[in-house]
Amino acid sequence: MAAPSARSRVEPFHVMEVLRAASERARTHGDAIFLCAGQPSTPAPAAVRKAAAEAMEREVLGYTEATGILPLREAIAGHHRDWYGIEVSADDVVVLTGSSAAFSTLFLAAFDAGDTVAMTRPGYPAYRNTLSALGCEVLELDCGAETRYQPTVAMLEALPEPPRGLIVASPSNPTGTIIDPDELAAIARWCDEVDCLLISDEIYHGISYGRPNASAWQTSRSGVVVGSVSKYFSMTGWRLGWALVPEHLRRPMEVLTQNLSICPPAISQHAAVAAFSGEARQELDGHVQRYAVNRDLLLRRLPALGLGSFAPPDGAFYAWCDIAHLTDDSVQWCQDVLARTGVALTPGVDFDTARGRQMVRLSFAGGTGEIDEALDRLDASGLLRG
Repeated sequence: MAAPSARSRVEPFHVMEVLRAASERARTHGDAIFLCAGQPSTPAPAAVRKAAAEAMEREVLGYTEATGILPLREAIAGHHRDWYGIEVSADDVVVLTGSSAAFSTLFLAAFDAGDTVAMTRPGYPAYRNTLSALGCEVLELDCGAETRYQPTVAMLEALPEPPRGLIVASPSNPTGTIIDPDELAAIARWCDEVDCLLISDEIYHGISYGRPNASAWQTSRSGVVVGSVSKYFSMTGWRLGWALVPEHLRRPMEVLTQNLSICPPAISQHAAVAAFSGEARQELDGHVQRYAVNRDLLLRRLPALGLGSFAPPDGAFYAWCDIAHLTDDSVQWCQDVLARTGVALTPGVDFDTARGRQMVRLSFAGGTGEIDEALDRLDASGLLRG
């Protein structure tokens, strides 16, 4: 029997392991509270669900263009024009099977094995693991509280040589921090100057708490902007994302996606056109208001529980908490928390290869009462007192 390939030996995505364990806890005990998964607890907007039902009746729902149906690409282009005041056309947009497929297809199109691609630490693990599986060298930029867990031009200029690519995420997963618009613009200009492909992960745009979000394409169209209907649009399982792509990468990405997945899900594409409507936007902004209430709840209660050291959640729906005073094994600690309380948290090892064993990520995308109950259980468990 042939052995698995060397490229398949990447780290697991631990949050999925936690999600599986939490689902088993829900089945056996019926008391699980999911603060682990980075997804809204709400369904797709009503307008999207209605559009999906209508598409089921009137559309064949067969293969579509590899880069997505024109009405959806036009809606995404209009979304970027409305939100950022930048000129985007449907030709700039490549629709893919979630932002995950956007990243993997882009990595294949833009980088060769051995190329160095930089990302932040802490940062989203699938960047690192996918790049590693493709034979790229991952350069982790150590980003701490002093830079709001985000990269800076000074940090990039201090590198021995520029990387082939740089991934930034704002708001970030797991920290929720937002890059200052001026710093993002400076990073985009630096990437242009040194011929480094800037990849701006903007999938959490729309979810922020008073701090402005800029798009990398407001400064330069040489990089790639990645978006998704998963987070703000509350459509994780519909598996639909997109990329704004400079002209030289459009055809390579089209050819790759033709071979890798043929096309994004047809039903999701037809339904997602409605996600950009005013009706859907009103419903989705209501979700963001609830996230803001949950954020305020955590900012008030976490310090009282002994978890006072965490990144400032400017956006998204995460609290990135330091638990070094409680453990140096966040995986085991999260397992203990789930077993004792039914509360599912994500160990930091997913996001930080250096300090992740002393960190934990908490998602506050759920209901406010549910989060309050989870904090009560954590408090009563004694696990927050070491």
